[in-house]
Amino acid sequence: MKPDLVKRLTKSLPATLGLKSSSSLAKVTTGTEILSIAPNVSLQKARSWDEGVASNFSTTPLIDIFKDKKVVIFGIPGAFTGVCSEEHVPTYMENIDKFKAKGIDTVICVSINDPYVMNEWAEKLQCKDAIEFYGDFDGSFHKSLKLVTNLSNVLLGTRSERWSAYVVDGVIKDLNVEEDPSVVTVSAAQTILEQI
Repeated sequence: MKPDLVKRLTKSLPATLGLKSSSSLAKVTTGTEILSIAPNVSLQKARSWDEGVASNFSTTPLIDIFKDKKVVIFGIPGAFTGVCSEEHVPTYMENIDKFKAKGIDTVICVSINDPYVMNEWAEKLQCKDAIEFYGDFDGSFHKSLKLVTNLSNVLLGTRSERWSAYVVDGVIKDLNVEEDPSVVTVSAAQTILEQI
């Protein structure tokens, strides 16, 4: 099978199987205070296994990520997957200077993956210096925000919705959730840039 055909089939598979976003069930909306709905949740910054051991497998509390900061955060269904690698993350890489010019402190990519996979993926994409990558290893962050979807039909299990948000001091100012997790439209960097 030709690579282009495989790519097209992989991209359209969730839609073909009838997988839809659960965004209609989303708990978060514009104005939601993330620290209030997920007070005890932490994320795991992308790192190697040795770095994890050296840090005693430390995690990063959400307050350290969002408090007194302007953050652009986007969630992806999975590291090393086609659409995430080839379409979603590149929109943020290509616009990182524009985010900085608008006063954004941090651009974050998060996924229901472990921090070691996120680290390898960030290094492969060569964007670890520009974008911070975090793992949500048990999905607690996404579950708190009700931004999860079931992608078991494509062997991914419970995963993050494809989404993006502009967050100021822990408050969501803008939220964009894709109806179909296999495409990048409203969650792309260009949308957030227009909303800031």
